[in-house]
Amino acid sequence: MTVGPKEIVDDQLSPMELCQLNAHRKARAVAKKNPDALVIGADTLVFLAGKVFGKPKDMNEARQMLAQLQGKTHQVVTGVSLIQQRNHREKLFAVSTDVAFHPLGAEQIRNYLKQIDPLDKAGSYAIQEHGNLIVSEISGSYSNVVGLPLERLRTELAAWAGEK
Repeated sequence: MTVGPKEIVDDQLSPMELCQLNAHRKARAVAKKNPDALVIGADTLVFLAGKVFGKPKDMNEARQMLAQLQGKTHQVVTGVSLIQQRNHREKLFAVSTDVAFHPLGAEQIRNYLKQIDPLDKAGSYAIQEHGNLIVSEISGSYSNVVGLPLERLRTELAAWAGEK
């Protein structure tokens, strides 16, 4: 596994801009080594009332994040970058999905965290891993919440192919 550039956190950028910037940095690092390939980079973050919820540094921070998200609706934003270095082609886009959490007590949060590894997940959760225990509703793209907005990516790739 290749380790990419360190992710940037900057409150001057909107959630969409921040995720697109980080996705672009990841894709660009790979594209430099593979100039003929179409490289897809993605970056997903969770946002609540302007606060960024990235990957927690430990289980205590994971519990704190879920406690802040419980009972509320937050946004999951994924930025995507398409790059083909040799042909100097680039495309950036971002998708946002609203996710509502059930009200959760400390015991429910502990039980959820026993079932997943939250340390590599923005917001400390994975909708595809027992998400029904914490998520009450989503409005938008489910695949975006997983980490790659497949519907939008399919559309962008079709347009990319048509622009040759």
